[in-house]
Amino acid sequence: MTWAHVVFWSALALLFYTYAGYPILLALRARGGGRPPQRREGWLPTVTVLVVVHNEAARIAAKLDSCLAQDYPRDRLRVLVVSDGSTDATAEVVAGYASRNVRWLPCAQRRGKAACLNDGVAACEDEVIVFTDARQRLSTDAVSRLVAVLSDPAFGAVSGELVFVKDEASAFGEGVDAYWRYEKFIRRHEALLGSVVGVTGALYALRRDCFRPIPPQTILDDVAIPMQVVMQGRRVGFEPGAIAFDRPARDVGQERARKVRTLAGNFQLLQLFPALLLPWRNPLFGALVSHKLLRLLAPWAMLAALLAHAVLAWSGSPFFMALWVLHVGAYVLGLLGAVPGLGDRVKLVRIAHAFLVLNWFAVLGLREFLVNRQAHLWKVNTISAGPGSTS
Repeated sequence: MTWAHVVFWSALALLFYTYAGYPILLALRARGGGRPPQRREGWLPTVTVLVVVHNEAARIAAKLDSCLAQDYPRDRLRVLVVSDGSTDATAEVVAGYASRNVRWLPCAQRRGKAACLNDGVAACEDEVIVFTDARQRLSTDAVSRLVAVLSDPAFGAVSGELVFVKDEASAFGEGVDAYWRYEKFIRRHEALLGSVVGVTGALYALRRDCFRPIPPQTILDDVAIPMQVVMQGRRVGFEPGAIAFDRPARDVGQERARKVRTLAGNFQLLQLFPALLLPWRNPLFGALVSHKLLRLLAPWAMLAALLAHAVLAWSGSPFFMALWVLHVGAYVLGLLGAVPGLGDRVKLVRIAHAFLVLNWFAVLGLREFLVNRQAHLWKVNTISAGPGSTS
């Protein structure tokens, strides 16, 4: 066996395990029923819904209305809006809700979401903190469903579910939506077996006493915070009935900004929290590697498999030559997704295109991590936050 054989089959094995083997393994392990939360009736803790904003005057009223429409006892629900250096009329809009248990915590200097989360939690005294972004509308039972999971003392945090409204979805948006449904399958089974690795940044809840301040430059608070909960010995659940509604990215450019930042955050996570790579410290070490870290290696495995396969095909082997045609054909199929209108008509094309693009974003995410020291400062936009990400 030559080096090309070793590289080719090893790269394929890594890719298979990353995208198919791990989900299959989770599903098989969960066939026994797993460990769902043991909900306690009548547990109604005080709750603060915490929203970090930067210049959200156009959307904050709709968000506050959504938070205040929750079917949770009014006297046990508060909203805290933390401003990350807002310079527009957000403060004036929030002030109009002061009589409805809505507070405003201004931060004159823009520091990023993580620093504002630290300040916001420090300003809260309620038992449960619900984190949500300014853009998404919440289902009216979102808070009560999240609290129901936390009624089990074994749980320290719980993720809600991001649901895409596809009224104007593009072909690329459809591909991203398919990827997100695949991602939710993994999260549901991880939660059933123990804990999810990361939560949905658009909506998740936490026991306040489980919160540990995170470095202010943290990009992925929705991974860093729940992973610290796990390392305290608590579980992190997933409640699909607690919904944040959003719209998928309409094109590659919109998805690129969000996904590159998220993937840069995965690289940064290892730098800020090196204990996550210690199996004896991190109960979710295997899941972290399988769910998050191997995806960072996937584009390099794809490149290695392609180059090694070229060597094997050129060696004259009929088997590898026939397989080479299929291999290259799969990439061509994905590239055809860039042809206007084609992805709208052929489902396989749009899914293959989204797969290629999302892996390319992993390469750009590494570059972003290495060169951009301001990646934690997000930009206000109207695109989807997407799976497991902040605004």
